[in-house]
Amino acid sequence: MRHYPDQIEIEPLAQPFDATLRIPGSKSLTNRAFLLAALADDESTVRRPLIADDTNRMLDALRALGFVIEDQRDAVRIVGRSGAIPAHQAKLNLGNAGTATRLLTAACCLDHGTYLLDGVARMRQRPIGELVEPLRQLGANITYCGQSGYPPLQIHAAGLDGGSITMKPTLSSQFISALLMAGPYMERGLTLHFDGPVTSRPYVELTLGLMSEFGVDATVDDAFTQVSVAPGVYCAADYTVEPDASSATYALAAAAAVPDSRVAIPDLGADSLQGDTAFAQVLADMGAGVTVAEDHIAVRHAGPLRGIDADLNHIPDAAMTVAALAVLAEGPTTIRNVGNWRVKETDRMAAMHAELIKLGAGVVVAGDDLTITPPAEGRIRPATIDTYDDHRMAMSFAVIGLARPGITINDPSCVAKTYPGFFDDLDGLRQTQGAGA
Repeated sequence: MRHYPDQIEIEPLAQPFDATLRIPGSKSLTNRAFLLAALADDESTVRRPLIADDTNRMLDALRALGFVIEDQRDAVRIVGRSGAIPAHQAKLNLGNAGTATRLLTAACCLDHGTYLLDGVARMRQRPIGELVEPLRQLGANITYCGQSGYPPLQIHAAGLDGGSITMKPTLSSQFISALLMAGPYMERGLTLHFDGPVTSRPYVELTLGLMSEFGVDATVDDAFTQVSVAPGVYCAADYTVEPDASSATYALAAAAAVPDSRVAIPDLGADSLQGDTAFAQVLADMGAGVTVAEDHIAVRHAGPLRGIDADLNHIPDAAMTVAALAVLAEGPTTIRNVGNWRVKETDRMAAMHAELIKLGAGVVVAGDDLTITPPAEGRIRPATIDTYDDHRMAMSFAVIGLARPGITINDPSCVAKTYPGFFDDLDGLRQTQGAGA
């Protein structure tokens, strides 16, 4: 993994850039594909996966559970066991990898064995009761080893009965994804009824799309109030991971913010499974020039950005980038319905509030909404940004530094969670300076 110094001062881009940037693979798709490959009926190959701390945590956990995994050049080969877990006892240290923790909590219930799932101190502060309680309804035996509702978890697995349950809106869509991915191996399958809107619904749709790639198609009603998964078996697949749409937002935002600049992200387009491609439309609403084709997304600077008022519950990770861009826009920006920021790698609502104020912005938190008023006349105060061991704090504020001087990022190595080469890619934009549109 790439290691950076304790601080990095972001040097503004003094000239326009015109770049084509290849983004690492999607974390969401990589972790789901790794697990589905392990649950499938034969040997699968996952190509162009993201190799970062979060995905390494998933692979290490699958190895601890007894799965045969071979790292190849730009690919990972996994021998599936048709829903069986080879090791009947394991301790899984998942760090602060929320996706891996939630997906594996459900998967570990499918066979017979005893499994301990734990992580860093922050993971023990991230609620998981909204997944554990439905799993208990479906036949799981799960014990909290510490505070009720939080990891670490002790799972005494004996298979899942499955059936039909009703779920109220959850803090994280990953709770729903975890249940759905385990659904085919429940004795009676699984039907989820949603009593209210589905949090970050595009991520649930991403999960369903990837399940289909591995041969299991769910039944979804038109209003997305019910999803059913019949008993079955995942089929082995040769799957290529798309570039990470969340990681792409930083380069796209930089092109929107730096005068006369342009960037294109290949292999990520209109047919993507990832909901964060909707960030492109947010940029268009803010005044950027945006093209979304089947095989790429391109953004160009088209004049000053303007503040917006938008519900971004469907793209909470990309909403972090919007919050950073709001400092560079004309007029206030209100980001609505992002209360689940509080249970991410850090309390992102509090972290954003604290760090944006350092730059001279006006910041008001009202419930699950955040309103940001940029500094008068765009005069951003120089500041050292604390990142709270949160990769998206580092990457979001780095975008501001590309457009304005005086931004220093503390603990830049935290980007290793999902985008180890992030700061190297920012430097790559400099190599195309002077070639702007």
